[in-house]
Amino acid sequence: MNVALWIAQLALAAMFMMSGFTKVTMPLDKLMIQLPWVKDVPADLVRFIGLAELIGGAGVLLPSFFPVKPVLIPLAAMGLCVIMLLAAVFHITRGETEPIGINLALAGLAFFVAWGRFRKLPVTGRNA
Repeated sequence: MNVALWIAQLALAAMFMMSGFTKVTMPLDKLMIQLPWVKDVPADLVRFIGLAELIGGAGVLLPSFFPVKPVLIPLAAMGLCVIMLLAAVFHITRGETEPIGINLALAGLAFFVAWGRFRKLPVTGRNA
């Protein structure tokens, strides 16, 4: 179970940190080519989503390596779960079906990490 949680944490961290970094740093006209929805929302919202993804991605992994506040891991995972559920609703309202499966899969993975690190195998201090 611990190995599965670590793999899930690494996958979430990689996915969300790459996605967040792209949304925060890429010029919006180039980002619109990859993500058509970007042209229909305010630029600040795109950047905010990217920042939230960066923080969430770091949050599911980095507290494991430091003895301070390992409870941040499942909290970050729950935050990522919420982001993905909201993204799925957003895409449903726009009639976009392709991204919904990825949104739900990432939400499920984030929920698994949150559940696992809250209930089954919490990270404690230096025992990460």
